[in-house]
Amino acid sequence: MLTFVTQRLLQSVAVLFAVSIAVFLAVYAVGNPVDLLISPEATQAERAEMIARLGLDRPVWAQYLTFLGNALQGDLGTSFVHGQPALSLILSRIPATFELVVSALLLASIIGIPIGLWVGLNDGSLGARAVMTGSILGYSIPSFWKGMVLILVCAVWLNWLPASGRGDTVTVLGVPFSFLTVDGLRHMAMPVINLAIPNIALMIRLTAAGASESARMDYVKFARAKGVRDTRIVRRHILRNILIPIVTVLGVEFGSLIAFSTITETVFAWPGMGKLLITSIYQLDRPVVVAYVMLVTFIFVTVNLLVDFAYAALDPRVKLSERMS
Repeated sequence: MLTFVTQRLLQSVAVLFAVSIAVFLAVYAVGNPVDLLISPEATQAERAEMIARLGLDRPVWAQYLTFLGNALQGDLGTSFVHGQPALSLILSRIPATFELVVSALLLASIIGIPIGLWVGLNDGSLGARAVMTGSILGYSIPSFWKGMVLILVCAVWLNWLPASGRGDTVTVLGVPFSFLTVDGLRHMAMPVINLAIPNIALMIRLTAAGASESARMDYVKFARAKGVRDTRIVRRHILRNILIPIVTVLGVEFGSLIAFSTITETVFAWPGMGKLLITSIYQLDRPVVVAYVMLVTFIFVTVNLLVDFAYAALDPRVKLSERMS
């Protein structure tokens, strides 16, 4: 186990290093933030002073080495626009993003797994085919279009839910949460549904495929022949067997939702990391963009490592193969 963890940690460091080079060069090669930060009427001396203050007067490789040295000390730069550390600026938006992502995954699991089980155990029926067809639509429709339709129907036509913002929050241990207030839940409803729809479709298809395949296995047929109740077979044999790919996909989707929640947060004006990223790109706030990508990469790497550990916990064969090796 120690060797496995060490190898994965070294791989993670290599990934973070490669991503830092790629994103730094890509972001710093686009546009000139000084054009947005200083008045068009500014003199050349004022422009030169601004460029020197931001450290943009040095070669790109020198800027990267400075960034890398500071990053090793936990400093990912200072926002050009806000004048505060980019990492702390992003961390202040994480609770809002995590609230949406965790709620969306919970909703997708609660709805998608039971429906997927039913579809897999009733493979070939008219209802199962209808659900599978609907899941294709749910997974294929663009997020921005779903978001606008939700706003049009639920906020404009029916006036059920607010169209934007986070609503009232309750602070717990210094962290604001929306789901602890009624108004916050009303503001969360549409963004969470918008994020959850493709993941519900994914959970349905993944669970249905696993359940359909497991139901034809010999151990399930043997359990039925012994007179084991169907509910016990589903719970102990089928569901437990398909939990491994489900946990893997949930882990990957957790990182993906954090990284790609930008569209949903922009459509619903949700004050999370994604909304901050879009604003920073428009303002050419390079340190914030770089810090965001590095933080999301770190989350991806950490989640993948935790998924590997969950694999070992759910599948005893993983532990056995490790001992044998």
